[in-house]
Amino acid sequence: MKISRYADKTSSETSVENLIKELEVRVERGEIILTAGLAVGMFSSLLAPMLPPAILLPALSVSFAVTTILANINYHRMQDRLTSMIVMLDWEQRQKIQPLIGVFKECPVNNLVEGFNPLKNLKRTWKCLLGGLIMNPLWIPIFYTLAMHIKEEKNLLLFSQALMKIH
Repeated sequence: MKISRYADKTSSETSVENLIKELEVRVERGEIILTAGLAVGMFSSLLAPMLPPAILLPALSVSFAVTTILANINYHRMQDRLTSMIVMLDWEQRQKIQPLIGVFKECPVNNLVEGFNPLKNLKRTWKCLLGGLIMNPLWIPIFYTLAMHIKEEKNLLLFSQALMKIH
């Protein structure tokens, strides 16, 4: 006879635990996505002797953009999952996951249409233009997509810290 480790817990407690485990997996997935983008950036210097900057730098910008989009989709799915689970939980269980809800209120999912629009992000655009003018104009899109990448990383970090508070 096998005894379940959830035998003394209610179904809502196990559903909260399952939700937290699922969100932890999604956080890890987001970290892997963002780390892959940074790894491509780090290893691009190995290709620098072989590829001209006119090819390498736009490719690097595209890699940051793709990983930012994938991380944003992952973050959006975490918010959707949490929102769908809140309806099924009682008040006590909602209070347990309140730090997670607070993260999504504090740092909502970014709209990528606005994120990639330089006119909607004038401060980021100005910083990227300045950096590109100092270094090389081909670096402007890299700085812009890297800034978006860092913003996604900050959101994921805040969510990860909220998960640690729950445990």
